[in-house]
This record gives sequence, C-alpha cells and structure tokens, in this order.
Amino acid sequence: MARAVKTRTRIGYSIAAWTVALIIFFPILYTVITSFKSEQEAIAGFDLIPSLTLESYRAVQTQNDYFRPFVNSVILALGSTVLALIVAIPAAWAMAFSPTKRTKDILMWMLSTKMMPAVAVLVPIYLIFLRTGLMDTRTGLVIILMLMNLPIVIWMLYTYFREIPGEILEAARMDGASLRDEIVHVLTPMAIPGIASTLLLNVILAWNEAFWTIQLTTTNAAPLSAFIASFSSPQGLFWAKLSAASTMAIAPILIMGWFSQKQLVRGLTFGAVK
Repeated sequence: MARAVKTRTRIGYSIAAWTVALIIFFPILYTVITSFKSEQEAIAGFDLIPSLTLESYRAVQTQNDYFRPFVNSVILALGSTVLALIVAIPAAWAMAFSPTKRTKDILMWMLSTKMMPAVAVLVPIYLIFLRTGLMDTRTGLVIILMLMNLPIVIWMLYTYFREIPGEILEAARMDGASLRDEIVHVLTPMAIPGIASTLLLNVILAWNEAFWTIQLTTTNAAPLSAFIASFSSPQGLFWAKLSAASTMAIAPILIMGWFSQKQLVRGLTFGAVK
C-alpha cells in the first residue's frame, strides 16, 4: 500500500514537472515555429505546421547585420561577467570569512537594489554616460551590466564561500600564504563549482538584458537585444521577422545552457548537502 502511494506520488510529481516545463517551453517553441512562417501566415494566427520557409531569416540577414550585434553581445556578456567576478570574489571572501556586525545589513542592502525599477535611475545614468562619452560604447555597457548583476554575484559567491571550512584558510596562513595566495590558490580552486555556476548565470543575465542595452546604445555597441527591437517599427510588428531575429538571438545562449546544464545545477546545489 505504501509503495503504491509512493508510486502515485512520483507519477503526480512527474506529470506536474512536465506540465510546468511544457508551459515554460511553449513560447520558445512557438517563436521558433513562427520564424519559419511567412508574414501572412504569422499574422493569420496559431499554426504548429507552417510552410517552413526561410524568407524571414533571409530578410533579417539582408536588412540587418547579425554578426556585429552578436559580437557585441559576446563581449558585453563575457566582459561584464569577468569584471563582476574580479570585484565580487574579494568582496564575498571578506564578508564570508571576516564578517562584521553590519555584514548582513550590507548584503540585504545590495539585494534590495535589485528591487528598484531600472527606469527610476535612467535619467542620471543617461546624463553620466552622455557627459563621460560612454554613450553607445562597449565599455559603458560592460560597466552598467556589471553593476546591475554585481549584487547577485556577490550573494551567490558569499553563499558558496560560507560552505568552505575556515580552518583550511587558517592552515594556509600558517604556512605563510599571503592574502592574494589565499584567495587565488586556496579559496578559488575549492569554490570552482560555485564560481562556474555564478559565471554562467551572469552571462545569461547579461545576454538577456534589454532595458539598458536599448536605452544606452544606438548602433556601435548595440547587442542582440537591440537587434531584436529594431524589428518593431512605426509600420507595425513584423511577427515572422521578429521571431526569426529572436530565434537567432536566443539560440547561442540556449545551446550554451544545454551543454553546461550539469555544471550549472552542480554549482547551484553546491553546499546544499553536507
């Protein structure tokens, strides 16, 4: 009887999990299917069996240069992630192994900044970028994306570092390790799963960012998010072309996520089971 109940429970959980997964995946599937339709078919309505035309992809490549925003997206995602890790690793180390009475307050304050709507600080940031020459530059976007995701990066690294026994670092100090050696040669190798998952998550967040990349760029540093937005015009939305552009934009990050899912799950569960 108990085994039958457990079996039914597992089946129920599996059905619920697959249902949620399909609901989440359906918009992506519909976007990919729509990208292979003509504009007339896309406007006509829902159809899971399109005519499979590459017309929209050819139009996207003809009207816009895909390669340049793709390179910009790669540079912005990787650049902001590396810069965030350079800042976050020492900060997380300090809060994890040398905490003060205000450490938790600082962490909560950093997390609270993510709750503030980005549009609330658009005007001052826009003026700063305009007067410092950072408008429509990769450098400016790398900085803003790094600052935007830095609280999450510090929080994740802090959580991972807390799971590392402090005695190991004390032993390294007794052996004459400097502060740099302690962070680079002792702490970082032990937290590789957590650092890797943090890196992957930050790359995904930076790649998908649309608000700042659209507001602070025009042409030179425009990434794929701005590339997608360019298919919204005063004449209306071109659904098939917009879907083709979206598919071309999300394909690299989906492929990366698929091949790195084990590492991402491993890092996100790092320290969950002792």
